[in-house]
Amino acid sequence: MRAGYGCYAWLALLVITIPTCLVLAATPGLTRRRRVARGAARLFFASIGSPVRVEGGAVEPHYPCVVVANHASYLDGIILTAALPPGFTYLIKQQMTRVPLAGFLLRRLGSAFVDRNDHTDRRRSARAMLELAAQGSALGFFPEGTFDAVPGLKPFQLGAFSAAARAKLPVLPIVIHGARDMLPAGRLLPAPGSLRVRICEPVRPGGQASARELMAQTRRAMLVHLKEPDLAADTRYIPE
Repeated sequence: MRAGYGCYAWLALLVITIPTCLVLAATPGLTRRRRVARGAARLFFASIGSPVRVEGGAVEPHYPCVVVANHASYLDGIILTAALPPGFTYLIKQQMTRVPLAGFLLRRLGSAFVDRNDHTDRRRSARAMLELAAQGSALGFFPEGTFDAVPGLKPFQLGAFSAAARAKLPVLPIVIHGARDMLPAGRLLPAPGSLRVRICEPVRPGGQASARELMAQTRRAMLVHLKEPDLAADTRYIPE
C-alpha cells in the first residue's frame, strides 16, 4: 500500500508540475507567478490527501519579515509555498538548480541560490539577501541549511538573522510538522500523513539586539512547538 501511495504521489506531482511550468513560462510578473505556484502546491497536497493546515498566527500583519523554518524533507519548500503568502524570496541551495523542472520553477519564482560549500558564494548571497531585506522584501530561510535522517533541530547558520537585524525586520519562526514522517532523508517514496505549519509569534530586533540574540530567541520559540531534540546542544550529534 505504501509503495502504491508513494508512486501515486510522485505521479501527481509530475502531472501538476509540468503544466505549472508551462503556465509560469508564459506568466508575466513575479507576484502572479508566485500565486500560480501557491495554487499548484495546494492542489498537489490536496490531491494526495494531505492538505497543509496552518496554525497559530498570520504572516500578513508582520510583512515584510524574515521567515525561518525547520528543515526535515524535500517537501518543505513546497509546504511553505502552499502555506505562506506569495511574496517571499527563498534562499535555496545551488544544487537544486540541477534538478529537472525544479530548477526552472525556482528561477521563475525569483529564488536566490547559494553554494553552501563556497565561502565566497555564501558571502555574495548574504549581501544580496541583505539588500533585498533593506528594500523591504520578505525573505524565507531554512537556517539549518540541510537535513538528514536524525530527528531534531540542527545548528543554525547566522545569515537569516544578520539580514533581519541589519534591516530591522521581524523574524517569524515557523515549524513544519509531518514532513519528516511523510518523506524523510534516505527514503524514495513518500508515505501518507498529515501536514501542519505552525506560525509562531514574531521575534523583533528591538534596541541593539544582535543577530546571535535573534537566532537564540527564534530557536527557543521553534523548539517549544517542534517537539524534537535540540541537536545544537547535543554533543553526540555529528552532522553528515
